[in-house]
Amino acid sequence: MTKVHLRFLSALFAVAFLFPANAYADAFDNWVRDFWPTARAAGVSANTYNAAFAGVRPDETILKSASNQAEFVRPIWSYLDSAISEKRLSNGKQKLIEYRSTLDAIEARYGVDRHIVVAVWGMESSYGAVLDNPKIVKSVIRSLATLAYADRRRKKFGRTQLVAALKILERGDIDPAGMTGSWAGAMGHTQFIPTTYQAYAVDFDGDGRRNIWTSIPDALGSTAAYLKKMGWRTGETWGYEVVLPSNFNYELADEKTQRTLAEWNRLGVGRTGSRAFPRPTDKAGLFMPSGARGPAFLLLKNFRVIKRYNNANSYALAVGHLGDRLRGGDTFAKSWPRDAKPLTRSDKKALQQLLQAKGLYNGAIDGKIGVRSRAAIRQYQNKIGHIPDGYASTDILGKLKGS
Repeated sequence: MTKVHLRFLSALFAVAFLFPANAYADAFDNWVRDFWPTARAAGVSANTYNAAFAGVRPDETILKSASNQAEFVRPIWSYLDSAISEKRLSNGKQKLIEYRSTLDAIEARYGVDRHIVVAVWGMESSYGAVLDNPKIVKSVIRSLATLAYADRRRKKFGRTQLVAALKILERGDIDPAGMTGSWAGAMGHTQFIPTTYQAYAVDFDGDGRRNIWTSIPDALGSTAAYLKKMGWRTGETWGYEVVLPSNFNYELADEKTQRTLAEWNRLGVGRTGSRAFPRPTDKAGLFMPSGARGPAFLLLKNFRVIKRYNNANSYALAVGHLGDRLRGGDTFAKSWPRDAKPLTRSDKKALQQLLQAKGLYNGAIDGKIGVRSRAAIRQYQNKIGHIPDGYASTDILGKLKGS
């Protein structure tokens, strides 16, 4: 958002504080009127449009959430601790029993593992518990209109999702009051944004409406339908925790480089507990989210499918592991390096700059530790006699600053 726009909005908020029915309300009302032709062209009726925007005003808390770029970085083990808490495990096991017949039917139709479907439900809304929290759940129309009207970076996203949300209302799946979601418009038990809902939501309970807000069968069925469309492989898992040999070549530690499980086995990489891989021809990439000191995983195709739901390795690992735990699996065999402090985005940029100054890195200074950054870190680790796992740690940053 530009400084001029910020000053403009600040002035409007100031005037609105003194005169409730004033320039700020008028400006937004004008925007709503100007947006109407876009909605009409998408097939939204005037009745639906007027009902959707009745009493709607921008939500300042949405803009605060949208602009919040916290410098604090949560360690992956802390994220997993909360994602796979004892309460979430206990509640998830209860849901597996409560919705057994529904999950039987979902598995039969889509071939997606019920434990993964329920894990997504647990991750996205704590099995629906957060839907009762007014501090989290907001009007989707208000949230998206706020983004479309006042957020410079998310304006295009807001407009696209707002049109999709209006089309959902037009179809009659839900009314405006019932269309609730996150500040960014993710809706219902399993948090579909409107365009994803439009493309993939299903009427699993057969009542003529796709209702992911109050129909558990529709919400879970929609999740399974989406994962299936994204390429879920029936009967396969997401990945395995593995043990690396003492002489392991860490140049191979890149989840984007795929080898068969049999090939990994020949390199000395095996499952924990000395268990065999059930399908040695499956291809996988090696993932070491906390470097050589933490657990290592071979990630299969279904892991990448889970990431289509939320494109973060930590999220997909949490869903996969929660699903395993709901099935009765164990915790990870190797402990996390809980004494390690994760790097902030600023720290990572500094790390890249220092590696660049040493002639080891020629990529963008963006704070994103990708293939190039990890390769540069490995080169530096080799030079100083450290295990070349490519992990961006505070220890490596400190050594770079002191060298």
